[in-house]
Amino acid sequence: MTDPIPAYVDGTLTPVDKLEVHRRGLRHPAVSVFVMDGARALLQRRALTKYHTPGLWANTCCTHPAWGEDPADCAMRRLEEELGITGLAPVHRDRIEYRADVGNGLTEHEVVDLYVAEAPKGLRIAPNPEEVAETRWTGLAELVAETQRRPERFTPWLRIYLAEHRESLFAGLVPV
Repeated sequence: MTDPIPAYVDGTLTPVDKLEVHRRGLRHPAVSVFVMDGARALLQRRALTKYHTPGLWANTCCTHPAWGEDPADCAMRRLEEELGITGLAPVHRDRIEYRADVGNGLTEHEVVDLYVAEAPKGLRIAPNPEEVAETRWTGLAELVAETQRRPERFTPWLRIYLAEHRESLFAGLVPV
C-alpha cells in the first residue's frame, strides 16, 4: 500500500491510496516544477525503483500535494525532498489538466499546478537516490527537439508540458 493522496471520487475530493488512484485513472491534484538557469532547465531521470515511468527523464520535480497542502508549499517541499534544493521561490505559471498512460496499466489524470523557479548561481543539488537516478541541465530548445526525436526517453507529462503548454510555462522567461 502507498500513501493516500487527494483524488476525485464521484466528484468529491477523497483520500485514496496513490497506487489505486493510478490504477483507476482518477482525476487528482498535482504539482510540477521547472528550475531554470536562464534558458536551461534542470531535469531529473526518475529512479529505477519508481513504480511508474522508472528511468525516464522528467522536469525538475513533481508530486501530489498532501491533504490540505498549499500547492506552492508542496512545490518547495518536493524540491527539497527530491533534489535537496532549498531557498527558491517558485512562481505559479499555469494550472492544466491532462490524462496519460504511464505504463503497466496505470494512468495519470492530473490537475497540475505548474511552477517555474530561477536557479541562483551555485545552486546546490543533492538528489535523493530513492527518487532521482541523475540530473542534467539542458537548453529548452534542445529539450523540445529531443522529446520529439526520442519520446520514449521522457515521461508523458514532460512531453505534454513541452508540446502543449510551453507558452504559458515559459513566456517572458525564455524564448519559446
